[in-house]
Formats: sequence, structure tokens, C-alpha cells
Amino acid sequence: MSVTRRDLLKLAGAAGAMGMAPAVVRAQKLEKKNVQIAVGGKALIYYLPLTIAEVKGFFKDEGLDVSIADFAGGSKALQAVVGGSADVVSGAFEHTLHMQSKGQFYRAFVLQGRAPMIGVGVSKKNMPDYKSPADLKGKKIGVTAPGSSTNMVVSFFLAKHGLKDSDVSFIGVGAGAGAVTALRSGQIDAISNTDPVVSMLAMPGDIDIIVDTRTLKDTQEIFGGNMPAGSLYAPQDFLDANPNTAQALTNAIVRADKWIQKASVEEIASAVPTQYLLGDPAVYKAAISKSKEGLSPDGVIPEDGAATATKALAAYVKGFDASKIDTSKVWTNEFTRRANQKYPNG
Repeated sequence: MSVTRRDLLKLAGAAGAMGMAPAVVRAQKLEKKNVQIAVGGKALIYYLPLTIAEVKGFFKDEGLDVSIADFAGGSKALQAVVGGSADVVSGAFEHTLHMQSKGQFYRAFVLQGRAPMIGVGVSKKNMPDYKSPADLKGKKIGVTAPGSSTNMVVSFFLAKHGLKDSDVSFIGVGAGAGAVTALRSGQIDAISNTDPVVSMLAMPGDIDIIVDTRTLKDTQEIFGGNMPAGSLYAPQDFLDANPNTAQALTNAIVRADKWIQKASVEEIASAVPTQYLLGDPAVYKAAISKSKEGLSPDGVIPEDGAATATKALAAYVKGFDASKIDTSKVWTNEFTRRANQKYPNG
């Protein structure tokens, strides 16, 4: 049998492709298969994509063995990574800015929430005559944990109305049934939390909501721009050392973001662990309906998000110098771009 020049070229091309294959595989190999993620309030709708990625097996599909450690609030979750007991934080975007102001570089690499999805409500029992923010002076305000995003929203609200953090007392009440009990039992006068806690208290009339960042419109009116919220972020050193692992984590969260947008509230409620429902599936489903708009559809961080968050922090954090912050170093869409190319339909 004779071999033509064309045949030889085909064989050479095939051999070249085979020669390149191991390099492609090596490029995609996970540097770190076992990943510990720290989160503050895993059951909150704020972090729903994290749970969906876990229960739907999206992390496992990427070859990851992810362990999730749940803490009382986002600031506690961040402490776990700072202390070395976790690799990645599932937490509020603005913590990356806080850390840079302290000389520590963390970067958000995939978005879970495009609005804070936090509601602040005053107790009708303890504050039946509430008229204005000035009435909060001297009151106890429950937050998931001091220093967390729920604290941030209250602090920003107070600053906009001429009040300081020292004018109130912040009490850590967590992000579940304990937070509901703290408000209903009168231990706190107001609360800042996310769903399902906010809906659990608002629907039966336990609180009057005075700040609501569950919609994009309200968020942009309050903060003056897009305010990225729940995200996966990690030390820059981790991302530099583990780019393929970061890509795998991003792929899983992007798939979860897209699954949520297509799913019905019934499908979402059925997918999450039963304890997330706080004993009232109807309220949980209503909470999803109210907060769904605030969840990211694709994991992409908005271009103006870091600037908006920086302005918010500068408005109330004592000693926070916005002029010394390099916002380009706290976020990237490098991984989400590739994830959306790989999973255009989730």
C-alpha cells in the first residue's frame, strides 16, 4: 500500500495532537483536591449557591472534595482562613477591601449574590413607636456576628442618618432559629439579617423592615451603584498557587448560580437540607421569591462593584482610607469568564 504526502501530514498532525494532550491534562490537573471552605451562616439564602453546588454534586463533578465549615457570621469565617484552618471564604465581597486596608491581599473570584439581600427590621414589640433612625440610639441591634456584612449594612444606614456605631449596641445572634428567638423574646430591639430569617420575622408581623437590600433597585438607591455581596474569595497566594483548583470551584458555583435561576421555588426548597426551612416551608419559599433577584445569574462580578463597596466602607469605617485601596486587586472575572464558556447553560 502506498502512502501519500497527505497521509503523512495527517499522521503528523495526529501525532502532534497526541503529544500535546498530556500537557493539556497537566494544565487542568487540580493542585489541591481537598478544599476547606469557611462560611458564616450556610443556611442563609445569601449563600444558597454554595449549598446547591454541594448537594447537586457540582464540586464533585470538578474533581473536588470540598468540606464546608459553618460559623456564626462572615467575620468568623474569615478568621478561619486567616488562621489557616480553611482555604477559601464564602463570604461578603467587602471583606476583601477590609483586608487590603490591613495590608493583606484577598481576591473575590466568583459571585453568589449581586445584592446584599439583607433586611433591617425594628421589633414591633420593643419599638412600637419607631418613627426615624434616631429612635435606634441606645438600642440593641442583632447581627449575625459583629463585623459581618449584616453589621456593615446597619453601620452604613446609621452613618447616612448622622449616627455612629457607638450610638447602638451590636449583638451577635447568628443566622438561624436563634436569631428569630432573640428578636421575639425581646433580647434585641432590631435585627439585621438575611432570608429566611427576615421573612420569618416580617411575614407574621414581628418586625417592620426599615432597610431592604434584597432587590437591585433598592440596593443601587442605597449604595449608589452595584454592591456585590456573597462570593468566594481567598488569599492571593492561594489563587496564585492553585489556579486550576480556583477554576474548578468557580465552575461549580457558576453552575449553581444558573441552576437556581432556572429552578422553581419548590425545586429549590426540595433541594436544600430540611433544617434550612426553619420549620416553615411556606415562609422559606416566600423568602426565596423575595431574594432570588439578588442572587447572581452567572457568577460575574460587576465592574463598578469594588468602587461602590469602597465608598460604602469609607462612609462609616473609622480609619478606612479609600485613596489607599487598589480595587483592581480585590476581584477578578478571569475564572468566571472561562466557567461561563464551559457551562453556557449551567
